[in-house]
Amino acid sequence: MRRGTALKAAIASLAMLLAALGAAAWVLWLPAAKEPPYVMVAAWGELGTGPGQFSDPTGIAATDAVVYVSDARNGRVQVFNHDGLYLREIGVGGDGAEALARPMNLTIAGAELYVADFMADRIAVFDLDGHWRRDVGRPGSGEGEFDAPGGVAVGPNGDLYVADFYNQRIQRLAPDGRFIRQWGRTREAGSRSGRFNYPTDVALGPDGTLYVADGYNDRVQAFAADGANARRWGGPFGMNVNGPFNGWFSTVTSIEVDAAGDVFVADFYNHRIQKFAPDGTFLTAFGRRGDRVGEMTFPNAVAVAPNGSVFVADFGNNRIQKWVPGERGATP
Repeated sequence: MRRGTALKAAIASLAMLLAALGAAAWVLWLPAAKEPPYVMVAAWGELGTGPGQFSDPTGIAATDAVVYVSDARNGRVQVFNHDGLYLREIGVGGDGAEALARPMNLTIAGAELYVADFMADRIAVFDLDGHWRRDVGRPGSGEGEFDAPGGVAVGPNGDLYVADFYNQRIQRLAPDGRFIRQWGRTREAGSRSGRFNYPTDVALGPDGTLYVADGYNDRVQAFAADGANARRWGGPFGMNVNGPFNGWFSTVTSIEVDAAGDVFVADFYNHRIQKFAPDGTFLTAFGRRGDRVGEMTFPNAVAVAPNGSVFVADFGNNRIQKWVPGERGATP
């Protein structure tokens, strides 16, 4: 009798422990939204080569007045106001430095537009009116060289942080292209902290934290201002486990940090944008697969304007979307 009672007590204790662990895992890995979802208020574009048309929009950046869009297969960046009115294009014509091969993620810093030119293995820098100023980088796998750069961030002192896609690394360069340091091992993919599996984009937080869209590891990695690996998130332990749940990813293609330090992530195969606090706490998500209002198909890039409007490169639908914060009480 005593042995049977002890066994039952042990089983009950084990069940309670498993339930507690399950509850902890649910809270940790399947978090609830802490903010209302965003609301889609405008969209523009369609497949084509004319003004306001796109063939694979792959990057986006916004000022307080205009939106810059990488129109990849058309080899150009198109410029619009916040309502989608076409203004001009950049990078079209000739074979010179102004011509773009396949522009990807964009960054605006110091009244300049930085273009990750994927097929040309360079960062092309233009003024905001579209005049070419300089290139940074060259093809290769050595220091200061790129093999398909996917995104770029610019520090307060002008240093460049570049997602060097096929070289499986992030490089930090001085404004003149001089190599400073790198994260990751050149040409070696990995899933441990500080290693990458085709990194696609980078962004800097107000405190100097470097956020990396670790594309095919289905996660975000964050590095402190001194370069140390601070944290990672996306699925259990941030270890390359994809999924459709809150805080999980299925290929990360773009990352943006707003003025408050919150992090926006383009979750490509989950057809949504996710928003996080600087420490990786899940805040909200918006979007689902489709081509109607509130839907997107393979969102490839995200940008946040100074007024808080969020612009999305809706890759699969060849259009741009504008979203604004929703009201409290709404359900994601």
